[in-house]
Amino acid sequence: MVELFTALTKNIVLMTAFTAWTVAQILKSITAYYKHSEFKKERLVGAGGMPSSHTSLVVSLATAVGIKEGWNSAIFAVALILAGIVMYDAAGVRQAAGKQAKVINKLVKEVRAEHTIREDRLKELLGHTPLEVLAGALLGMVMAYLFNRYY
Repeated sequence: MVELFTALTKNIVLMTAFTAWTVAQILKSITAYYKHSEFKKERLVGAGGMPSSHTSLVVSLATAVGIKEGWNSAIFAVALILAGIVMYDAAGVRQAAGKQAKVINKLVKEVRAEHTIREDRLKELLGHTPLEVLAGALLGMVMAYLFNRYY
């Protein structure tokens, strides 16, 4: 078990992606604190917010693979396609689902005021704005560059 842990910590691509995700989650917590003037533990692991940690993770992964294996390698192509899908989902599908949840929550609140209805709030912060995705991508590229240079 110790050998596995040691091998994983020496995997520069894996450590780059994990670190990029962690840094993005910390930055997300900080930006949420400044925006709402209160610390929310959920921001340390939750989806949505600035910057996109999903994007940071997959872009750092693709960039680290490109640096290590070559920009014309098949594995870089796979990582790049994965990053594109995740970024599209973050800024498209999940953002739309979050907007729909916001509208549904408002409708439930209005109906509840008039009738007895159980209120199960839907999670509204699911996706990202294009700016949040861009910030996550830039963070991912920077993390991959720094890991490659100093790790």
